[in-house]
Amino acid sequence: MSLEKQTKALNNEIALELSDVNKVYKGGLHAVKDISFSVYKGDFFALLGPNGAGKSTTLGMISSLVNKTSGVIKICGFDINKEPSKARKSLGVMPQEINLNIFETPLQILVNQAGFFGISRTKALPYAKELLADMALSDKENTQVRFLSGGMKRRVMVARALVHKPKVLILDEPTAGVDVELRQSLWAIMQKLNKKGLTIILTTHYLEEAESMCNRIAMIHKGEVHTSTDMKSFLRTVDKETFVFDLKNPLKEHALHCDFGKVSIVDDITLEIEVNKSITLNQIFEMLNAEGIDVISVRTKTNKLEKLFIDIARG
Repeated sequence: MSLEKQTKALNNEIALELSDVNKVYKGGLHAVKDISFSVYKGDFFALLGPNGAGKSTTLGMISSLVNKTSGVIKICGFDINKEPSKARKSLGVMPQEINLNIFETPLQILVNQAGFFGISRTKALPYAKELLADMALSDKENTQVRFLSGGMKRRVMVARALVHKPKVLILDEPTAGVDVELRQSLWAIMQKLNKKGLTIILTTHYLEEAESMCNRIAMIHKGEVHTSTDMKSFLRTVDKETFVFDLKNPLKEHALHCDFGKVSIVDDITLEIEVNKSITLNQIFEMLNAEGIDVISVRTKTNKLEKLFIDIARG
């Protein structure tokens, strides 16, 4: 164990720990290779990687849906092999695919799910109602799932994952295929739960979500952990950034003089300028002012996490 990890372990409770975890399928496919990383209590943790990187296999092993070949997985200190019931009770999982019984009501689904963890109906019912209220579903608690919208179904799935009061929640592509309004409402709910102390592990292809919400990250590539660190440190490794400038007036027919970046003319009122991260926006604006170019607005072409993700995926 590294000195950094030892220090963190002393000062933080580990919610999820993977040590030298491997998965080899029949036929010899080594899907996951000696993966090790830790998620600390209260983290909003991003587990990212390109398709085929080993994320789904890793999540499957954590949730005991896939048998690991070797290594150790602990959830809140409970080894999933030695203390499986305690480990599973500590974990809630919201899968990517909607897998609800369409003929049951949200209230029935939550109470039944609680029963799988030995929670009586009497104890489960009030908390199930509380969760549905938090998900803005109180008026739908006795409506069969088949009559709910896609967004409502996803909120039921979040509530189902939480009904046994786990300490760790896995969200596997929770906003895939949903509209912007639902995405924002789901994240508002997740941020509220995280502030209350719930540890959340997120996989997503909407990288702006991970960048804005997660404090730590593990990036998996080709079955191995490429990166495991805090989000801010990871984003600081970006060496270049591209800014897009919307111009007030059409650009005149002349080459721009820029000593510190690469300039691309998208059209007569749009510029892209790629610069080293050491270059400030003030320096760019000074150059544009010297060229007599007025800017209406500026934005980044891609977020930093997206750029790093693409670089790793291509590696």
